Amino acid sequence: MPDSNATASLHASDRALGAPAPGESASGDQGHDDAAAQPSQQSTAPIDERGADAAAPALPDPEAGAGHEIELKLLVAPEQLAGFNDAPIVTAHARNKGSRRHLTSVYYDTPRHTLWKNGFTLRVRQSGSRFVQTVKAQHSDDPLKRGEWEASVASLEPDLALAAALLPEDLRDALTDAKLQAVFTADVHRHARLLDVPGATIEIAFDSGVIKAGDHNEIVSEIELELKSGNAAAIYDTALRLAEHGDIRPSIRSKSARGFDLATGRPPGADKPQRPNLDPALSLDEAFAIVLRGSLHHLLQAMPAAEDGRDAEGVHQLRVALRRLRAALHIMRPLGSSATLDGLEADARWLAQSLSAARDLDVFLTQTLPEIADSCATVAGFGTLRELAERQRDLAYRKLRIALADRRCAVFVLGLGAWIATRGWRNDVSPDELARLAGPAVDFAGHILSERHQKVLKRGRRFKKLPAERRHRLRLALKKLRYSIDFLLPLYGRSKPARKYARSLAGLQEQLGHYNDMAVTAGVIDTLGTTSTDAAMAAAAITGWHAHAMAGLEEPLRRTWREFTKTPTPWQPDEA
Repeated sequence: MPDSNATASLHASDRALGAPAPGESASGDQGHDDAAAQPSQQSTAPIDERGADAAAPALPDPEAGAGHEIELKLLVAPEQLAGFNDAPIVTAHARNKGSRRHLTSVYYDTPRHTLWKNGFTLRVRQSGSRFVQTVKAQHSDDPLKRGEWEASVASLEPDLALAAALLPEDLRDALTDAKLQAVFTADVHRHARLLDVPGATIEIAFDSGVIKAGDHNEIVSEIELELKSGNAAAIYDTALRLAEHGDIRPSIRSKSARGFDLATGRPPGADKPQRPNLDPALSLDEAFAIVLRGSLHHLLQAMPAAEDGRDAEGVHQLRVALRRLRAALHIMRPLGSSATLDGLEADARWLAQSLSAARDLDVFLTQTLPEIADSCATVAGFGTLRELAERQRDLAYRKLRIALADRRCAVFVLGLGAWIATRGWRNDVSPDELARLAGPAVDFAGHILSERHQKVLKRGRRFKKLPAERRHRLRLALKKLRYSIDFLLPLYGRSKPARKYARSLAGLQEQLGHYNDMAVTAGVIDTLGTTSTDAAMAAAAITGWHAHAMAGLEEPLRRTWREFTKTPTPWQPDEA
């Protein structure tokens, strides 16, 4: 099964040692094979095409900064990889035919994978007669950013003393107490070329090879684009031009992640989103960049797990990521209309719709059906119902994988990454709104949160008598408020009022969500075609179980609603 589908990333690494040897391309021995991160956030605002007289305040340039790499990885079918060397963007802008290397990389860890579990990797790579040891670390404050330290060593065996000096003290002890062992090997042939495209110089590397872990193998076939100088937007433009030549799938899943999963037999992981780290002094422009970057990362890291399908959490996290992204984009609406914003929201909605059936059937098969079947052991037909649902789920995952492999998905992700990297939202706002972007994010956040809080209160009036359709509308308003809280409440710190409000909102959303889950289950059953008698009996048992459960949920739900309406809002403590 392919490693992942439409995903994209930016890569940042902090290097200490290991400049390329004379005559070697920078791609030869350096860290091109691990997950990527965003560029620095300091640069000048885009040129205002409305004229030189437009009163635009000074905003930081997203392209400026030193010590970071910007790199994009594109997965390609092995039989198509060589053909990308002849893509028009390559033939028109390549300086020369480039360099070719055979890279052998051995990844080491303790028998319990102590380094990997703590966010570190240790690799020794051979390129010709040169051996380079690399320690990589994922930054705790930014999941897209990796530290990277390199040093020359004598052979493919790691130098423990060199590695230990770069690790936290507790890990040094673990490393000395446990014997290191080779976990897996990446054997890659790399062809690297330099492209001088308008506004930038980009290194393009074609990697073909295999990851080996014991008796298990996984093919490597990918293109890596690294910005050597110039504007980061050029790297996305290059990727989009490559997408015109053939099928590509941007990815942030590193070779190290693939190797450790291969060695342990695990499916790709899908983590929950991290709360953005927003300082109250941040500008609105910077807050947007942080929130959108986190949303993009959540989207990217969930895609391989969703496509793999062995862990139901994959498609769940991908759907959550798309919902959060749409919520983040919607937060930006008060700044004005934007064709780019419209297009991104439409693409996110399209992709989310392609996931819905798979997620609904995952919940039905892993939660709803087993729980009720265990409690209704005397009712026949649950096995038949499971078989029907599993066939439907197979079809739903086939639809999901087609969507992830669609060129529209790749272009959506690449376009989103470019928009974030260049802070393209600045291009669609008036000079007055540029001033607002330069102002404090906390002022904008208070307005947005108050507006959405009041909309929830309005939709929940006379809650006791609300019909099902209006409760559904209330739930949707709550979801928008919840995501806005996730994004913007960190601006108000970890105060007690902020924590209390977040808990109250989460509890209410969860309780209303039970009603929606039951409605979704009814829809799933309707699609299964329960024509047999035993399957119909099992379906009726599920319907009856839910009807009974709904009656028991009503009073706790009303109580939770009353508590929420009385909870002070942390952005306006006296408002309730």
